[in-house]
Amino acid sequence: MLVAERQRKIVDLVNERLSVRVTELSKIFSVTEETIRRDLEKLEKENLLMRSHGGAVSIEKDQSETSYIEREITNATEKNAIAVEAVRSIEPGDQIVLDASTTAWYVAKELEDMPLTVLTNSIKVAIELSKKEQIKVISTGGTLLAQSLSYVGPLAERSLEMYHVNKAFISCKGVHLEKGLSDFNELQALLKKQMIDIADETILMVDSSKFGTRAFSQIAPITKIDCIITDSNIQEKTKKQLKERNIDVTIAK
Repeated sequence: MLVAERQRKIVDLVNERLSVRVTELSKIFSVTEETIRRDLEKLEKENLLMRSHGGAVSIEKDQSETSYIEREITNATEKNAIAVEAVRSIEPGDQIVLDASTTAWYVAKELEDMPLTVLTNSIKVAIELSKKEQIKVISTGGTLLAQSLSYVGPLAERSLEMYHVNKAFISCKGVHLEKGLSDFNELQALLKKQMIDIADETILMVDSSKFGTRAFSQIAPITKIDCIITDSNIQEKTKKQLKERNIDVTIAK
């Protein structure tokens, strides 16, 4: 198979499946993983796909990510209440990571100006915190996703590997007791997984509509979460099942 033909088929596969691993492509085309990585690097430069940790994702899939404007008005009251509750667990001197969710932005808005280090991949969170003199803000950098005004990709992933934080505050699109946490966008999901990995404690901030649902990309098992902050509409059965898994549930007022 000619190189050009292989690369064209790689793009077709990525767009069809939305994401493909390097190891899988290596087996499909009977070439080395290094050859596939070179193919992906070339195709990314041509804006035909986007590389991720261990593979590639479709650029077309980014369109499925909800815009930050739409997210700001969806369940806004619940998200703000959840953020207010989350801020209660942040103390002066903490080192925390905030994802690019709307709820994380609300957390940034609610935070008092105090000695704090915040690591984030969100432009909106970084701008909000820039108004507070005592808060040190570290941006991951990376490839910009215009829909969510956030950074993703290999540079953002490598950036997170450099740090350790006390607490991670994340949100997601789906919370399933058996299948775990999930998100629409694989690149966001990869970053959120890393945020969990570098934190001593992970606080999940989700409204009750997220429970029992699954999105495209897996983030982590539910057991990786230490505490969930949600609204009062969560079912009692779900609360009981979470407590059985030693996950604290806090209801935002």
